[in-house]
Amino acid sequence: MTTSKTFVRISFFLCLFAFACKTQDVGTEKLPKKSKILETLTLANDYFMQKWPDPGKEIVTNKTRPSNIWTRGIYYIGLMELYEVDPKQKYYDYAVEWGQKHNWGLTGGDHVRHADYQTCGQTYIELYKIDQKPERIESIKASVDNMVNSSKSDDWTWIDALMMAMPLYAQLGEIYPQDAAAYHAKMYDLYSTSKTEIGGGLYNPEDGLWWRDADFVPPYKAPNGEDCYWSRGNGWVVGALVRVLDTLPKDAPHREEYEKTYLEMMEALMPLQREDGFWNVSLHDPNHFGGKETTGTALFTYGMAWGVNNGLLDPKMYKPAIAKAWNAMEKEAVHPNGFLGYVQGTGKEPKDGQPVSYTSKPDFEDYGLGCFLLAGTEIIRMK
Repeated sequence: MTTSKTFVRISFFLCLFAFACKTQDVGTEKLPKKSKILETLTLANDYFMQKWPDPGKEIVTNKTRPSNIWTRGIYYIGLMELYEVDPKQKYYDYAVEWGQKHNWGLTGGDHVRHADYQTCGQTYIELYKIDQKPERIESIKASVDNMVNSSKSDDWTWIDALMMAMPLYAQLGEIYPQDAAAYHAKMYDLYSTSKTEIGGGLYNPEDGLWWRDADFVPPYKAPNGEDCYWSRGNGWVVGALVRVLDTLPKDAPHREEYEKTYLEMMEALMPLQREDGFWNVSLHDPNHFGGKETTGTALFTYGMAWGVNNGLLDPKMYKPAIAKAWNAMEKEAVHPNGFLGYVQGTGKEPKDGQPVSYTSKPDFEDYGLGCFLLAGTEIIRMK
């Protein structure tokens, strides 16, 4: 055997040994007790509720915005999940007061089509399911019905919109079963247009990931020459698919396609997890503003935990990744007072909202917490 062949063979076995050790280390990572996870969620949520005692107060950053826009809407989606696993009256009251102070309305009015202004409706609907007061869903139903009764289907030109608005159609279909077929058909029409037509199609089935919008469809490339897949953008799609699948009837049209895309994304995301448990903001270019990031990580964790809980993902394969991600966020992102670090600010690509660090403060603190609550509550549901 030549010296070069010997070297290659030794190198191969060293790599194999290193991989085995890595796999063993990943497999031994464990989740904390559910009580500890809930304690962490409570800490983070209490920090926010104490900072925002008035849920109707306007949000002031570079300009003044009402507090029922998408960023706050995502927080309340997470809060309602926290309320489900830990039904404290103050959580329900806080959400109801938020709806009341906005008269259960949408920014832009009852005929608004923009997904960012419809997000709050997901929580309005959940609160209606608890106490069926008609005023809670009048505006969001009017907005969605306006879209159902329109032939226009190119509204969701950016993938964040899927999380912001797609679950509404499944929710309303559940409340109004006589109209479910129309809601489900329009939801698929909007989703399919985004997936296969906007920018030539925002989903790349070869990579199992989505370009954020038409600006990032090739020939656009990340600095390393790879396609640019933004972490949180793909996290929004994961969240949307999970929330839709969780509500949609088992025999609903197109359910199989939603499930197939979800599974393709889960498979694509597994090898992209960082050694420390987080995911990078740029999924295929770890050096493009590389580093820990909480929102994408939380949404991927949420998606994986939901898949395990619903029998779609192999627990032996995915639980170690879930544990690794949760432990990383809990230990490295959560401050002693409950503030969340490593949250990328608003934007549409890796360079936005930078720098992202343990102490950096995003322009909005609400949506990052919403993502974190979704991840933690779904893990609490795991057997």
